[in-house]
Order: sequence, then C-alpha cells, then structure tokens
Amino acid sequence: MRYRNSDSFRHEQADKIGVLVTNLGTPDAPTKPALKRYLREFLSDPRVVEAPRWLWWLVLNMVILNFRPARSAHAYKTVWTERGSPLLFHTEDQVKGLRQALAAQWGDDLVVDFAMRYGNPSIDSVVNRMLDQGVRKILVLPLYPQYCASTTASTFDALSRCLQQRRWMPEVRFVTQYHDDKGYIQALADSVQAHWQAHGRAERLLFSYHGIPQRYLDNGDPYHCQCLKTSRLVAESLGLDKGQYLTTFQSRFGREEWLKPYTDETLKALPAEGVKSVQVICPGFSADCLETIEEIGVENRDYFLEAGGESYQYISALNAEPGHIQALATLISKNLEGWQVSDADERKQRADAHSKQ
Repeated sequence: MRYRNSDSFRHEQADKIGVLVTNLGTPDAPTKPALKRYLREFLSDPRVVEAPRWLWWLVLNMVILNFRPARSAHAYKTVWTERGSPLLFHTEDQVKGLRQALAAQWGDDLVVDFAMRYGNPSIDSVVNRMLDQGVRKILVLPLYPQYCASTTASTFDALSRCLQQRRWMPEVRFVTQYHDDKGYIQALADSVQAHWQAHGRAERLLFSYHGIPQRYLDNGDPYHCQCLKTSRLVAESLGLDKGQYLTTFQSRFGREEWLKPYTDETLKALPAEGVKSVQVICPGFSADCLETIEEIGVENRDYFLEAGGESYQYISALNAEPGHIQALATLISKNLEGWQVSDADERKQRADAHSKQ
C-alpha cells in the first residue's frame, strides 16, 4: 500500500494549525443528474440509513434513485440563487467571518477552511489541501450543534478514511457537539429577540429540528435529549414558560416512526387549539438550506394557514450573523487551547537532521 505524501513538504517549513468546518452538503446544481449523484452518496452512508446493506441497495438503486432526484431537483430550483446553493454560500460566508475573527490571534499560522460531508468540496480534498499547506494539527468543527450518529459520527468516519491514506497523520481534535454552548444559545436568543423587535411576538415559538428514526434514540443516540436541552435553554434566556414554546421534528422519510411530535402535524393541529400565530426557528441548522427555506418557510407555512392559522413567520438560521460568528470563534479558540505551531529553532533542527542523512 502506498501512503500519500505531501509533494510540497520541506523539513524546514513552518507547521500550521488547521480548522476544518464541515456541513452536510449540497448538490452541485439543481438538476436531476446532480441530485442523483448527491443522493446516491448521501443515502448510501450506513450511518444515515441503518438497514441491511443488500436490501437497502435494492431499494435505493431500484426505486429511490429512479424517482426522487427529479422531485428534489424541482425543490432545489426554488431555493437556488445567483450564488448557487444557499447552504454552500452561507457556509462560505461563515468561514470568511471566522478567518477574520481568528486572524488577530493566530495570523498566518491558522488555516481555516470548510468541506461538505457529501458533495463538494469533499472532506478528502480539503484535508489533503490543508496537509499540503503544512497543517500538522487539525481541529474539526461539524456545524451540527446537537450530536447525532447520522451527522457528527458520519463526519468522523469520512475524516478517518482520509487520514488512513496519509503517511504523516496530523494531531486531531474533533468537536462532537455544542448544543448547550453559552455563545450558541445567546446567538439563538438574540436572533429571536431581533425578530420580535421587527415583527412582534407570536402566540407560540416553535423549535423545529431535523428528525431521526425513533429506534436511533432507543439505541442510545443522544440527539433527541440535546435538542430538548437547546430549546429549554433558549426559552429560559427569552423568559418563556413551557406553554409558550414547542419542540418538534421535521423532514421524516419512509414509513417507520421518527422522533415526535412531527412539525407538520403540529402546525396542522395548532389552529384548532386556538393558536392563530406561530414563529418557527430551526436551531439544528447552522445555515439556511432547502429544509429551512422551502420545507419550513413555504410547505409548513401552507399547512398552518390552510388549517386556520393567521400569521406564520420563519426566523432565519444564524448563518453568518456577527453573533454567530463570534460564538463559533470563541468555541474554536477554546478547543485550540494548548496547541502551538513549531518555532524557528525546531524547524531548523529538523532541516539540519535531514540534510545530514
């Protein structure tokens, strides 16, 4: 087996520290072929769909990939912009903000970049680029505040596969969750307060998170508990009592039971309970994407209004808002504590030792 080397490596080069920010991913274009490639990679991940491989291969390739790409492409066209996919350009803006926020402390010694778990830019390509730049320590920050094996652990799997191919494996730190981080909670609360100041308050604040199958929770995944804690902490920061907010779960797929209550069914039922106005926030999504813009902003809005609701507002994801960038920068700095780059003397010693061989 041949392990990958860095073609540009020099023994006297300065070692750098890398921060790799990751998110779920997006198709390259809102087209059927692009969606087919993206969905094949995404839905082939055993972390995402825990089912017998042979059976799922048949379902995925014989059924899902023959029908779903066209429908998904149509949905993506409704959210695509001149800058492309919202998830991609919001992540780009976040990383640009983080580079600026961290530059004062780290300067050129810190390389901040981003990758997508599925699609482009891939984790493999970005990690290899960082290592070729001299990065010898990597902090990985998946932008999933609440840990879930389907997202966070899957990111670790992809990183591990990449590093298994390298001759010089860097030192690695991995942020598994930040669902109760003070800066993150404050950024969410501030975003709600700003929305209230601009639009007033609704009768209910609904926290909607991406769902997972109920059996994942039954098997020990902490995601559900961490979502509930995030909602509670934000509600406490806002001074809400238990009757003024709800936590629900969206984006279920297939026929098995997922985490409840479901967002769509809750919104359909609220008007009959006398609730005529709601505001929805999605704390599990660090950046706006198809699931927030189209599913929450349009589809679920229609459900609520058609059921008799009168006012429905979606509160945007934190995206690259200054408070969010500061919270993430503080989280990154905390996790970088104790790391230093090699000094000039150390680099000279390495170069001298190499030259004597």
